[in-house]
Amino acid sequence: MSGTAVPAESTEVVIAGAGPAGLVLGNLLLAAGVRCIIVERQSRAHVEERARAGFLAANTVRVLTENGLADGLLKDGQQHDTCAFRTDAGEFLLNYGSLGRGEAHTVYPQQHLVRDLVAEFLARGGDLRFETPVTGITGLTTDRPEVTAQSPDGAAIRLRPRFVAGCDGRHGIARTAVPAEAARRYRRDHGVTWLALLAAAPQSMAAVAYAVHEDGFAGHMARTPDITRYYLQVPRGESPADWPDTRVWAELAHRMRADRHGPLHEGPILERRIVDMNSDVLDPIQYGRLFLVGDAAGLISPAAAKGANLAVMAAEILAEGLVPALRSGDEQRLTRYSADCLPRIWRAQEFSHWMIDLLHGPAGTGDDAVFLRALQQARLESLRTSRRHQDHFAENYVGI
Repeated sequence: MSGTAVPAESTEVVIAGAGPAGLVLGNLLLAAGVRCIIVERQSRAHVEERARAGFLAANTVRVLTENGLADGLLKDGQQHDTCAFRTDAGEFLLNYGSLGRGEAHTVYPQQHLVRDLVAEFLARGGDLRFETPVTGITGLTTDRPEVTAQSPDGAAIRLRPRFVAGCDGRHGIARTAVPAEAARRYRRDHGVTWLALLAAAPQSMAAVAYAVHEDGFAGHMARTPDITRYYLQVPRGESPADWPDTRVWAELAHRMRADRHGPLHEGPILERRIVDMNSDVLDPIQYGRLFLVGDAAGLISPAAAKGANLAVMAAEILAEGLVPALRSGDEQRLTRYSADCLPRIWRAQEFSHWMIDLLHGPAGTGDDAVFLRALQQARLESLRTSRRHQDHFAENYVGI
């Protein structure tokens, strides 16, 4: 490591990662008077421009609103309460906002939320260090663990907090700080790959649309009045370069049956990336003085738009445990962090897995594939006709 070492700094909580999990946690701790530092390996521009999901659940909106973090989404967010399913049998709409608990999504691009949370954290006097990757986390079973990081000029930074929050994602260093023997890792490769697309085009329909097609799934999700997110199921191993704009729009129109339901609003593809549908969960999601939040605790497939919402839920639960632990020495809620979070994480995982099976039929013409595709159609028909099935879907689609 180059540069000059910086003396150890004392703070109460070090937060690794400036995504929604770390930024919500940091803002909640600052509001409670807890001294915390957020360290982020990427630049501020990268973090604030990184396009990710934007479907915020009712509970997420509640957390942000109650803590003064929702000005942007309340001003510019769009409420969505309907989704559409397209199959060979036709299209049906599901107004999930009038089903289940009567909850809807607020669509607000994640990069916009991150900008809001960064600005608020800094306005509250927070210490947020971009381009400062964490290089080590040690001493987690002591009263003062050590977090080492590298400043933008190459200097070594040593932080000695009371607690560490790992909000740096599935591949971040916080997860690797948990000894292999201290946690069980659950993993599943769903065998499905999406081409995730961001198009400079207005939405083509009012609802989120899921197209189930024998050639593969296609999805349509509005982001802003001028930007729309699309997904295409593609064979494992393909590259975004294999999908120029003309091929993308032709395949989207084909799978979404534009000839039957109306043409898509086309525009330049701003982003195309490959997403292999994988899920994993760590159990427990705490070790000593380290607590994992968001994707660091468990990765969930994007099929059910749960990632950011689980991160905000866990950030709130962790803040509610850290504040009494630091102020009065009461660690009762902190010790329950895993027990409080994991059942909700697993419920979200189960619904995501169910959605993957609902949207992606097996390939091939063998007996098993034909049988499983018939079951898929039966699930869709039940969702179309059964009020109990619809209520269950709505409760899990929006809720955590």
